[in-house]
Amino acid sequence: MPKISTKGQQMPESPIRKLVPYAEIAKKKGVKVYHLNIGQPDIKTPEVALQAVKNAAIEVLEYSHSAGFESYRTKLAASYRSYGLPVETQDIIITTGGSEALLFAIGSTMDAGDEIIIPEPFYANYNGFATASGVKVVPVISTLEEGFALPPIAAFEQLITPKTKAILICNPGNPTGYLYTQEEIQQLAAIVKKHDLFLIADEVYREFIYDADVQHHSVLNVPGIEENAIMIDSVSKRYSMCGARIGCLVSKNKEVMSTAMKFAQARLSPPTYAQIASEAALDTPQSYFEDVIAEYKDRRDLLVEGLQNISGVKVAVPKGAFYCIAQLPVTNADDFAQWLLESYDFHGETVMVAPAAGFYSTPGVGLNEVRIAYVLKKEDLQRAIAILEAALKTYNAR
Repeated sequence: MPKISTKGQQMPESPIRKLVPYAEIAKKKGVKVYHLNIGQPDIKTPEVALQAVKNAAIEVLEYSHSAGFESYRTKLAASYRSYGLPVETQDIIITTGGSEALLFAIGSTMDAGDEIIIPEPFYANYNGFATASGVKVVPVISTLEEGFALPPIAAFEQLITPKTKAILICNPGNPTGYLYTQEEIQQLAAIVKKHDLFLIADEVYREFIYDADVQHHSVLNVPGIEENAIMIDSVSKRYSMCGARIGCLVSKNKEVMSTAMKFAQARLSPPTYAQIASEAALDTPQSYFEDVIAEYKDRRDLLVEGLQNISGVKVAVPKGAFYCIAQLPVTNADDFAQWLLESYDFHGETVMVAPAAGFYSTPGVGLNEVRIAYVLKKEDLQRAIAILEAALKTYNAR
């Protein structure tokens, strides 16, 4: 029998999706499953985006430019400038989701065997993107006890080798919800400048900030690292348009952009209808975001308070995005998460969580943690918390 590639064997499973078969079996048994495992918002997509697709008068569904519609990139650049980011049309390549933007960024800046430093826990697919590119992830651990703040810069310095090409952050963080301070961004800027590295920032949750005393700081706003900074963005969460699969790669580094363009040409073009929706979404009224942020803040507060009231559970309060990492009174969160779907229900209901070990690259770390996405309405979150509390008692009493 022909053999599967080593790279294919090394590709990690998604901790977010690997338990889906168990959830499907539970649902077939009639059990209601509350999905706390995946960042799929239940917020309605802006009507202006949906109407743009419905009203599109297209007779031939053609390729677009490999960098995406020029009209979209120009409008998007203007939107970034309204937030104070110095972005021009030529600084943007539209991609098939933020995932493709990350693949383009890694492919344009790293060779097989090179290394990328990432604070962990991190978005699990970073492991997959790196593996697909033959790049080694070098983790630097942040901890729940410190609220998942940026690890000391000295910890980064110790990990830098001649093969190190970049530092990758997610800001605000998935899966932690941590929001980097201006000082932390400045520290990262200084180290990439000192060691001539790229600083890749996944900023897809930029708008999701919940407290008045904090704000988002983009890597594109740091003077002096224009050649180092690469931003990843996406419409998925901002406009509740995960299925559109539209993102973008943004950088002032012309060599990075011309190289990424070759990857963009190789995959031909991003999807047309999704670009139409995404361009129209830029006209979404500010009131939409105000309502969305208020709703998520309420959900965050409800979830954190509920988790803190469960005996043995620890949680760091997220400042942004819509995730948190919770430490549970179990030794193996993978086993617990599977048991919830396979063997447990509370009055015909259960919950699905994402085991957090898959968000770490360091073996043996995060085994008693789960990522929870608070993308459900408040009534469902309250119910899910009650189920989780009852489930932990039953699980630990076995």
